[in-house]
Amino acid sequence: MSTTLGIIEGFYGPVWNWQERQQLVRTLAPHGYGFYLYAPKADVFLRRRWQEPHPPEMASELAEFGRFCRLQGLRFGIGLSPFEIFNRFDDAARVALAAKLEMLDRIGIDELAILFDDMRAETPVLAEIQADIMHWIRERTQARYLSVCPSYYSDDPVLDRVFGERPTAYLETLGRRLDHDIQVFWTGEEVCSREVSPGHLKRVGERLGRKPVLWDNYPVNDGDRMSRHLHLRGFTGRPAANAAYLSGHGINPALQPTLTSIPAITLAESYRQGPEYQYGQAFRHAAKEVLGRELADQLHADLLVLQDAGLGRISEEKRQSLMRTYDAYDHPAASEILRWLVGEYQVTDEMVQTQ
Repeated sequence: MSTTLGIIEGFYGPVWNWQERQQLVRTLAPHGYGFYLYAPKADVFLRRRWQEPHPPEMASELAEFGRFCRLQGLRFGIGLSPFEIFNRFDDAARVALAAKLEMLDRIGIDELAILFDDMRAETPVLAEIQADIMHWIRERTQARYLSVCPSYYSDDPVLDRVFGERPTAYLETLGRRLDHDIQVFWTGEEVCSREVSPGHLKRVGERLGRKPVLWDNYPVNDGDRMSRHLHLRGFTGRPAANAAYLSGHGINPALQPTLTSIPAITLAESYRQGPEYQYGQAFRHAAKEVLGRELADQLHADLLVLQDAGLGRISEEKRQSLMRTYDAYDHPAASEILRWLVGEYQVTDEMVQTQ
């Protein structure tokens, strides 16, 4: 049994260009990836300044990319984060939201995701208000699929620490109040889960009254600490048996669009191969497909340094030697490694707080 795989471009930090997005879709479509959700935190018109329309040029590029995704067999969605709207869902908020939904309809989207993550709530009836907002949106969007990311999208206590204590029975209330055809995102037992098990997903599905869509925070590497590491290894801790308890599995990609396709391919393999899956073997195969044999062998040799040691623990001498090594390759993945080595992908705390 398989589950629909997708890309959720939902990271903080520097944004990709359209060529990079198209290349990722081209690479992953043959492996069974079925949706692309555009929701970069740096797109201010979807987040901090959501009430303002996208500039016309950007809107037409989004529409063009949506058409491209559909030609490749993927449904295209946009993730809107109407910033802290649940604290004041008044007439002004409704007018702004209606205008935004109209504009997204004009772009032409298959899926609309409303993302309530990473914002502070000031109301004890959070789940009820969010369900009401979702139903209000449902009546005003042409998107066939509607999904929501809850404010508390994991059991991880870090969310309560940063965004305030979660209301009692928040998830159960949201699940009970939400129309059954609205999908709900969930990241697992942690924000960046080391493992996602069938037992856990079964329990979450029971609490929500529906199978969740897994928002998988691997291989994403945004944030001050994670952006110093490249996330390249094959997926682990996502057994194929999860498929029975999921209505979709989207990965939040790494900041490096070419390199991210390597772990992304291994996830498709893990579902395909089930108990036969071997993450090291899957990495070798995916790397060879994306990079060619020679560069794949080089990357494999440097895995410990790039993924585990990271920028903070590479000596200057080693960094220079890696620069020389990857400078010899004419490949977008090698350019991404070079850019990472000079700190171009560093995501600061300030970026995370202001995007």
